[in-house]
Amino acid sequence: MHISEGVLSGPVLASGIALAAAGTAIGLKRLDYDRIPHAAILSAAFFVASLVHVPIGPSSVHLILNGIVGLLLGWGAFPAILTALLLQGVLFQFGGITTLGVNTTIMALPAVICYYLFGCMIQKKSYIAYISAFACGFISVFLSAIMVGAALMFTQESFLGIAAAVIIAHLPVMIIEGVVAAFCVAFLKKVQPELLPGFSGSINS
Repeated sequence: MHISEGVLSGPVLASGIALAAAGTAIGLKRLDYDRIPHAAILSAAFFVASLVHVPIGPSSVHLILNGIVGLLLGWGAFPAILTALLLQGVLFQFGGITTLGVNTTIMALPAVICYYLFGCMIQKKSYIAYISAFACGFISVFLSAIMVGAALMFTQESFLGIAAAVIIAHLPVMIIEGVVAAFCVAFLKKVQPELLPGFSGSINS
């Protein structure tokens, strides 16, 4: 779901940079020192998942994992996702440098929103936790697709068809992301529940 160089207008790019900078600053401030290795692992997972992609116009379809990143890191999703996107842009020319702020905001802001929406449900009974995790994975990608569409629409109204195509193309990804998030939460609840929000000592709790 990378927006390529040369697509977005200057005001949209500037807004993305400002939002990404603010989110990253908050994320770095709230990310505890002992959680940095976890953030690095999740950033690497986000990086690898995005390597397998199918281009669609100015965007692409691929696993994102921003829902599970947001669920485990909260505001820390901003620096984690920013780092992965920067490496993708430099090493593989996925997305770009000028669009780094917009792409970071598109993926990290929904991750933080879903943290606050569903993080409090993860430590509840198993079926509630799994449904919440699925919703987190699904809605995080849905919101990211909506934000891609909004960024394109604010650049030029003629991008309406492309924006709609991006959202439709990501419907299967939303379902897959929901399933992946549910499996991740089920696994972590068994082996290391302290990584999940709502557990005593969890960040941002």
